[in-house]
Amino acid sequence: MPGVERGQVERAMLLADRVSINLEAPNAARLERLAPGKGFSSELLAPLQWTRSIRESAGRPLASGATQFVVGAAGESDVELLSTTTALYRHAGLRRVFFSAFDPLPATPLEGLPPESPLREHRLDQPSYLLRDYGFDLEDLPFDPVGRLPLDRDPKRAYADRALTHAPIDVDRADPEALRRVPGIGPRAAERIVAARRVRHLRHLEQLRRLGIVAERAAPFILLDGRRPLLQKSLFPNFVDRAVGV
Repeated sequence: MPGVERGQVERAMLLADRVSINLEAPNAARLERLAPGKGFSSELLAPLQWTRSIRESAGRPLASGATQFVVGAAGESDVELLSTTTALYRHAGLRRVFFSAFDPLPATPLEGLPPESPLREHRLDQPSYLLRDYGFDLEDLPFDPVGRLPLDRDPKRAYADRALTHAPIDVDRADPEALRRVPGIGPRAAERIVAARRVRHLRHLEQLRRLGIVAERAAPFILLDGRRPLLQKSLFPNFVDRAVGV
């Protein structure tokens, strides 16, 4: 809905489950390459920001906001995309940011550009959740010198390899924010850990498996009973191995 009026956005939020205005690019300079003459701030960003103020003043639940970026068509870096994503989550109140790998169409101005890898799209989607739900900051993400994420590892694992290998998280003491940074532990699993340790100490990986933690992912980055756990295969994998976390 580029160029939409505020009243139209408000009406749409009363009727729909989600409203979306696709930014397509992370900033005005990148958008100029995709859609010359289109106003990044006035036509696209401002209506997205309205969704938060409309929701806050409504006094009742309204539709959430979303946007989408085209990945790979304007020379943008991953850090540009995720910097804008962070701002949208924290300052515009968006609930979802989508990424779409560029695939050129014949007889269009961008037909000569190469297609973008779907894997890059996936690697951007993963830290989008880390920024929204896991307490990660942009600075925590493993960007290379040109602002790109590694394609060969998921970003949470890459972060843990760098930050937690030599500073493992004590599962029996850490707060939920620290627990969420461990591969294999998601937000709900972190809360289950906190609740479970009020009843008994967590000393074994099997206890974590029963809480829905992906123990094989978490084991290299945690302490149990003050020690690094020895990874053993679950005796009941069909019942206790649930990929709840990231």
